[in-house]
Amino acid sequence: MKPIIAITMGDAAGIGPEIIVKALTHPDVYEICQPVVIGDLASLKRAAAVSGLGELTIRSIAGVKDALFEQGSIDCIDLKLLPEAVPFGQLSAAAGNAAFHYIAKAVELAKAGEVRAICTAPLNKEALHKGGHLYPGHTEILAKLTETEDFSMMLSTDRLKVIHLTTHVGLIKAVELITPERTYKVLKLADQVLRTAGNANPRIALCGINPHAGESGLFGNGEEEEKLVPAVEKAQAEGLSVFGPAPADTLFYRAMRGDFDIVVACYHDQGHTPVKVLGIEAGVNITVGLKGGIIRTSVDHGTAFDIAGKGIADERSMLEAIRSAVELAPK
Repeated sequence: MKPIIAITMGDAAGIGPEIIVKALTHPDVYEICQPVVIGDLASLKRAAAVSGLGELTIRSIAGVKDALFEQGSIDCIDLKLLPEAVPFGQLSAAAGNAAFHYIAKAVELAKAGEVRAICTAPLNKEALHKGGHLYPGHTEILAKLTETEDFSMMLSTDRLKVIHLTTHVGLIKAVELITPERTYKVLKLADQVLRTAGNANPRIALCGINPHAGESGLFGNGEEEEKLVPAVEKAQAEGLSVFGPAPADTLFYRAMRGDFDIVVACYHDQGHTPVKVLGIEAGVNITVGLKGGIIRTSVDHGTAFDIAGKGIADERSMLEAIRSAVELAPK
């Protein structure tokens, strides 16, 4: 059976509703999954209108069991959290609060086994805070709602998958945070997420921290030997197929050539840069390691308040996020 994917609407003042309705007009989406939107019916209808999709049917449903999953008709679990139309492109506490509750509902459905993965449209962090939810973003909300401590960010395109040891911290702090324990946990997460998706023997490549992966002590202060090598040896002893640490400047090329299934990056820009070079519209942000095996994918861009409501938002990243949710959903 095609997996049921929960799509959260994100911030109603941004482009989330637009890219959702546009994405769900693509026939191939319904060929690979059964999508259900969690959001606000009126916002989706308004987005359809500004996008020239006024003929699109958007149905309000009470739960997943009421969904039809039919091409040309969007099923929406309408939480009715927005009492009036939220102005496009403007910060709104109501929209920030609603965006949080869309995620909470999706997690509830995933925990109950009613959906196989969660795909999120962008939220606005300032609006989220104005709405009373003091989280840095989606990942931290999901970690809290699932009571997860060990998780990681993964970026995915059709040519490259990257998972990170550290993300939104300064470079000096990132090196500080890398430990053999953290490295081992992320190697295990990389192996687990790909095995769950059907890859029987994932090939994992680990980037070095320093140029040339330290080149036997010529660069850096032995960070590879101290922070990475013990984790690699432990993972290999358990049967994981891990290569490295090796120079990052060649690993990404080799991964895109097909030598590896996933690359472990040590810090934010080391992993994000090669993915972004492939194109913003191609990248998908994924949270892995959530308790219960919950997979969350997201577009790799923000709310784009400057173009919201103009009907010009590009839905390609949302399409990729949906496809990744299907690919990584537990089989």
